[in-house]
Amino acid sequence: MCLLTLGLRLWVCSFPSLSFVNSAISFVGSNQAGEYIHDRAVQQGKRVQANLGAKNHATIMPDADKDACLNGMLGAAFGAAGQRCMALSTAIFVGESKEWIPELTQRASALKVGCGNVDGVDLGPVISSDSKARIHRLIEAGVNDGGELLLDGRGIEVENGEHGNFVGPTLIKLQNRDTEAYTEEIFGPVLLCFEVETLDEAIAMTNENPYGNGSCIFTQSGSAARKYTHDVDIGQVGVNVPVPVPLPMFSWTGSRGSFRGASHFYGKDGVSFFTQIKSVTTSWPVVSDASHFKDGKVSLAMPTLK
Repeated sequence: MCLLTLGLRLWVCSFPSLSFVNSAISFVGSNQAGEYIHDRAVQQGKRVQANLGAKNHATIMPDADKDACLNGMLGAAFGAAGQRCMALSTAIFVGESKEWIPELTQRASALKVGCGNVDGVDLGPVISSDSKARIHRLIEAGVNDGGELLLDGRGIEVENGEHGNFVGPTLIKLQNRDTEAYTEEIFGPVLLCFEVETLDEAIAMTNENPYGNGSCIFTQSGSAARKYTHDVDIGQVGVNVPVPVPLPMFSWTGSRGSFRGASHFYGKDGVSFFTQIKSVTTSWPVVSDASHFKDGKVSLAMPTLK
């Protein structure tokens, strides 16, 4: 039995079970581990569903409801200190919506960081000192690669939390998509901001990222929403919903670099994955039925019902 943990994620994989033909592995975790488990298991005839990494994008149109949009993004980016696979990590501001970035920064700076058992705290600590160090490193990478640091959550001081793994809300405005801050899943309270001129550019940028877990658009235009949901190559899409997690009766439909396997989690796919289908065909002919033995010859035709 192999037990692995990363951040707030937990997965269990039983490699000895790979000797059983009908065994299945359901996995949630990093791409490196998930792709290895998937490839090894599939080679031995096992069914696998693996939810992997994410880099979730939000597209902000100029006609969106500003208050609802900004508040929604704050919750999606910084809730649980950004330590969830559906956290919003990238905001793409289209056209004049870029003028909202200063207000987004101001609202983020007002969020309270502290111990989770203290009333009024918005962000608790990240899971470990290693996670904190990694988040700091990726923030630094974004800045070194030309990003403008709008809000720095490093070095934040928390009352009675001198030895805690605290990282405050962080916003970086980027132009360079080659930076590790964008290519890696940060898994922390960091929101990257990009500016583009058109919806088509925003969709293209979202599709060019290798991950396909979740994305959303903020708009009051039905045509823009229709175009986005149709053209974006993402498994779970939200319209004015910053964390587009489906209800359990629907499948969790992450795609591309965010998923390995054929059957998704939850919904009908989830039921099918954990179900081994068996077909039983029976025949109870009357004793006098000699349809398969006529004139002393055996019929080789498939048996049929009369």
